[in-house]
Amino acid sequence: MSAKPSELGWSGLLRLALVQTALGAIVVLATSTLNRIMVVELRLPALLPASLVALHYLVQLLRVHHGYRVDVGGRSTPRILGGMATLAAGGIAAAFATACMRGHPTAGICAAVAAYVAIGIGVGAAGTANLALLSKRVRPAQRPLAAALMWIMMIAGFSISAGAAGHFLQPYGAARLLQVYACVSVAAFALACLAIWGVEDSGRRGAPAIAPAGAAVRGGGFGAALAQLLSEAAARRFTAFLFVSMLAFSAQELLLEPFAGLVFGYAPGRSAGLAGIENAGVLVGMLLLVVAALRRGRAGSRVARHWMIAGTAGSAVGTGLLAGIAALGRPQHLPVAVFLLGLANGVFAVSALGVMMDLSAAGGRGREGLRMGLWGAAQALAFAAGGLSAGGAVDLLRHVGGPAGSAYTAVFCADGGLFLAASWCALRLNAAVQSLTYRPRFGADAGVVA
Repeated sequence: MSAKPSELGWSGLLRLALVQTALGAIVVLATSTLNRIMVVELRLPALLPASLVALHYLVQLLRVHHGYRVDVGGRSTPRILGGMATLAAGGIAAAFATACMRGHPTAGICAAVAAYVAIGIGVGAAGTANLALLSKRVRPAQRPLAAALMWIMMIAGFSISAGAAGHFLQPYGAARLLQVYACVSVAAFALACLAIWGVEDSGRRGAPAIAPAGAAVRGGGFGAALAQLLSEAAARRFTAFLFVSMLAFSAQELLLEPFAGLVFGYAPGRSAGLAGIENAGVLVGMLLLVVAALRRGRAGSRVARHWMIAGTAGSAVGTGLLAGIAALGRPQHLPVAVFLLGLANGVFAVSALGVMMDLSAAGGRGREGLRMGLWGAAQALAFAAGGLSAGGAVDLLRHVGGPAGSAYTAVFCADGGLFLAASWCALRLNAAVQSLTYRPRFGADAGVVA
């Protein structure tokens, strides 16, 4: 039996995942490699790149409105393409600003602020629209594997981009930095254009007439739609879980490369390779979840929530290993610990996206974008707070006279505590969602009753 015209087949899902690959390829350089260059090569305070990364996440609070506009307008492709163009331009501008900081620090910092604002706008628009399109058009049985595919392809973008940067940035130089970032940004934008072109329209051809996409959210406007969403207990609790878990994740993500450079003397290429090892661990963790889902035949939201609990607990253990390595000075164990941390991160990340897609679809046709926007904004706020607080804590501890190893030990211990708190939030969410009336039928206006 052929699929309904409004459903996406696996080829369509793969093309949406390629958009995530393109998005991740640009973002990882701005949030990871440039961060390390500012701290180690340019000898700038860790608070500077942490603030820039936090700024680009704060701009992503606009995700809520991006999602609402997708629901009302009924089309995601224009926002995906516009967002990717803005993201690519911001990535190139960020590399240029970083290169300027050596000789003209004030001008370079001002240019970096504008660049990271553009990156945040681009990521928020393209990422929210892409995930909203996925939630609107994916069949319920596809959701767990579709979530894994989206994350795996984005991590592939992280790994390829970080690996290429690690190779071509040796030896480091401003001109080489600009060349690498320009090539990655242009290639990523071209990939996104080719991937998304025609996907949304091909699914609509021959489809039966349905109510306008924004019918479910237009009445009362943006404020009324958001208030209705926040009145649902499941939505609120899942938002809390995302905030705490991503607060912990963002802190360890931003600290990793500067930690390797300052404590163990890793060169830029080698620390970028360490980020690649972490992303490889994330990829393996996601594949393990896919294998588990396939063995069960059909993974449901309940199974995904259990994996969320296990993944956040495992991330707490991995972060504790990093704290021990920093305290004992054992760099030979760093790659293994980073890989294990990535493994746990991958498990909880892909399971969280699967639950997110289920809860988004449970809101009914025409509400997926707003839900994805709210949860994307919660993650962005957590990343802003996590990166800024972690970078500031390292600077403060080093300023009061402690060695770099001790500073990173303390911050990694605190981060492990946050992962444990996220596990507790996942347990509370598990209990709350079990009490819901949940009808995740594709194409029907399903309901959630708190």
